[in-house]
Amino acid sequence: MDQPTFFDSDNLIRLRGAWEQVQRRLQAEIKPAYFDRFIRPLQPNQFEDGVVTLAVPGKFILEWVKDRYIDTLRDLFTDELGEEIAIRLQPEARERAPIDSPVSSGVSVTVQDETKFRPNDRFHFDTFVVGQSNRLAFAGAKAVATEPGCKFNPLFIYGPSGLGKTHLLHAIAREILLDDPRFPLVYVSAQQFAEQFVNALQNNRIDQFRRSQRNVGIWLLDDVQFIAGKEKTQEEIFHTFNYLHSLGKQIVVTSDRPPRDLFLMEERLRSRFEAGLVADIQQPDTETRCAIIQSKADQDRIDISHEVAMVLAEGVPGNIRILEGALTKLAVQASIEGREVSVDFAQLLVEQHYRNRLHSKPSFPQIVEAVGKTFNIGLDEIKGASRKAPIVHARHIAVFITREITGDSWKHIGSLFGDRDHTSMMHGYQKISEMMVRDRELRSVVKHLLRTLHPDA
Repeated sequence: MDQPTFFDSDNLIRLRGAWEQVQRRLQAEIKPAYFDRFIRPLQPNQFEDGVVTLAVPGKFILEWVKDRYIDTLRDLFTDELGEEIAIRLQPEARERAPIDSPVSSGVSVTVQDETKFRPNDRFHFDTFVVGQSNRLAFAGAKAVATEPGCKFNPLFIYGPSGLGKTHLLHAIAREILLDDPRFPLVYVSAQQFAEQFVNALQNNRIDQFRRSQRNVGIWLLDDVQFIAGKEKTQEEIFHTFNYLHSLGKQIVVTSDRPPRDLFLMEERLRSRFEAGLVADIQQPDTETRCAIIQSKADQDRIDISHEVAMVLAEGVPGNIRILEGALTKLAVQASIEGREVSVDFAQLLVEQHYRNRLHSKPSFPQIVEAVGKTFNIGLDEIKGASRKAPIVHARHIAVFITREITGDSWKHIGSLFGDRDHTSMMHGYQKISEMMVRDRELRSVVKHLLRTLHPDA
């Protein structure tokens, strides 16, 4: 608190004294993190005609205080100053927001009445099965939902498709909206962002598009890997990210790979994604898969035993979506045939529909052999030390396909290619990624190899 000077008016001295008491009383009622983030930054700068003006550093804080504590502040100031008080929240100049006339119950700052986004009814934190493979991501998402903008900003969640990244985004949104249905948030996939951005440019509505993405308290961006190689869209996301982060607004991003592996993404974006908490979601172990099946069965009111759930967990390959689909298929088929959902029936389903997929992922020698046949280069040459351009090119393609299909670590892939350093593996993958953007023929060849080797990849 600034010390009063000879030039301060009596009203300003009274205001500062009252503010000191108001803070002391609020501090006893509000969580320390909330107080430090939203109350302490407020600055009393005027008290005239029964109106207390508080300067607020950022629109996000202004909206948060307005929605939650404007009445409490009014009552406390009325008590401390001994007269009926109205509160006026004044955004700092950098916000360039209009300052409306004060009203007795608070401020007239426009906030969207209700978010347009509706979280999926099935995606709750309570329905997300937590195991070793996703514990950190779950904890980060819960923390963000409890105190948006205070912890883990940004939160970057990555992992293969179908393991629960979107579930966590919806759960975050649901938790926040349950607490405050008017909370301004945006959920958008990177693909949607890119399409809306292009459409805004074409229709001369870029300012409106930017307002829709930036006038929020939390920004949920799903599947950011889809904008890799799209320079203009990346630049727009970069500026949106910077704008929101500078105002303390919560950002959550998901991807199928960690920031360091987004090779066609600008380095300035990747570094920002890594500035907060980076949490992965991996394929769950058998016990977690079993728990997921039982949770799904409870939601859908499907009566199955633990033994049946374990048959599916062990016998159905693939991600959680495939696993849940197998449960649905089991229940529907049992209903059609009028049979009990038994262990024998579950084993029959696995045998009929999923046995051939258990070993569908090709081995490393199969990958290299397929690449070698395509480019008429021997397996030993691809794995060898030759630096001839055609061989190096084929080797880089083999590295790219191995990484895409197996998802193995760079160190392990390097060991498969004759104990090469992991950085050379990353370089090969990045080079093919960049070439595929501008070389249609190469892109066609690589996609054909991927489909031939592993149709489910």
